[in-house]
Amino acid sequence: MISTLSLRCALSVAILCVAFPCSLSVAHAADAIRVKDLGKLKGWRDNALFGTGIVTGLAGTGDSPSNRTTRQSLANVLSQFNLTIAPEAVQSRNVAVVMVSANLPTFAREGDTLDVTVSSAGDARSLVGGTLLITPLKGANGRVYALAQGGLSVGGYRYDANGNVVQKNHPTSGSVPNGATVEVGVNASMLDEQQSVTFVLSEPDYTTASRVAAAINSQLGNGLAKAKDASGIEIAVPPAQRGELVSLFTRIENVMVEPDRRAKVVINERTGTVVSGGDVRISKVAISHGDIKIAISSQNTASQPLNIWNGGPDIRTAIVTNTRVDVDEQGGTGFVAGSNTVSDLVQSLARLKTSTRDVISILRAVKAAGALHGELVVQ
Repeated sequence: MISTLSLRCALSVAILCVAFPCSLSVAHAADAIRVKDLGKLKGWRDNALFGTGIVTGLAGTGDSPSNRTTRQSLANVLSQFNLTIAPEAVQSRNVAVVMVSANLPTFAREGDTLDVTVSSAGDARSLVGGTLLITPLKGANGRVYALAQGGLSVGGYRYDANGNVVQKNHPTSGSVPNGATVEVGVNASMLDEQQSVTFVLSEPDYTTASRVAAAINSQLGNGLAKAKDASGIEIAVPPAQRGELVSLFTRIENVMVEPDRRAKVVINERTGTVVSGGDVRISKVAISHGDIKIAISSQNTASQPLNIWNGGPDIRTAIVTNTRVDVDEQGGTGFVAGSNTVSDLVQSLARLKTSTRDVISILRAVKAAGALHGELVVQ
């Protein structure tokens, strides 16, 4: 019996010794993220496309007949179908000149579809119910890369009658989902002249760049990756893998790295939102906060003379204004914050029922006092 109990105790201790290291390793691995979530390879970018088109089918909400651009554009379209009409003869309010834009992603192929954004370029009141005629979309080099057309989706409306106007959102802009077809594909060149690729961090940081280079070297081989600056990690591509870039990039993207976090507090004064990392430190500081409420009230009374009939012509009723000023000074909240974090300070202020606006003012004052060790971003 004694040997059996000893064996059970030994097994229990062994299980605990094995379980604790596993939990620690899982917690440590939870802080590591993939390299592809920290940035992208140099050359991976979208290309802006733009063009000028015509929207038809509007219910009298298009450009006014005095708009020369609209009249000339519609006359040019009709001339392509052997209909010669002078621009001055165009009097329709069912047509509007619009600007069309889209983003051409990297590695787009012929036949792929793109979402299109359409916005009025004239004096149209609404684009609801309109249809975009075929519009060439050009790049910055003047080359046509896509053709756009289709019915508009407008998330608003505008109706007016007899001087009364009812409007929701912006009816002069809309979108055409999958409204553009790619005619010329693009292919980004990932390798530079030195036969290497550069990984660019979304948030430049020297420590993170050094860790990414070290992690890539541990997976691919020493000396292949080198941090050039705070945002770029240059990776040399071996000659044997230059024909298999997809496999190489897949291995690079899935390398796990624990990035370094910068101490930052983000404040949005419009919405009263405070977002902070849990490890933003605050030095020892004394905080005193209070409110003074001033109430000013006025009361108007009529003053009647005692004998209005026996008085002279200057005797009349007078309006007397009595003004009262009340000052209510509430007890301020005073305490000393030790060497803790922004999270601890916000929790302490929440227990004191401090409003979000006051929390923002206190954080800005703490930063001005030099006690907040981090970057304060005010949006």
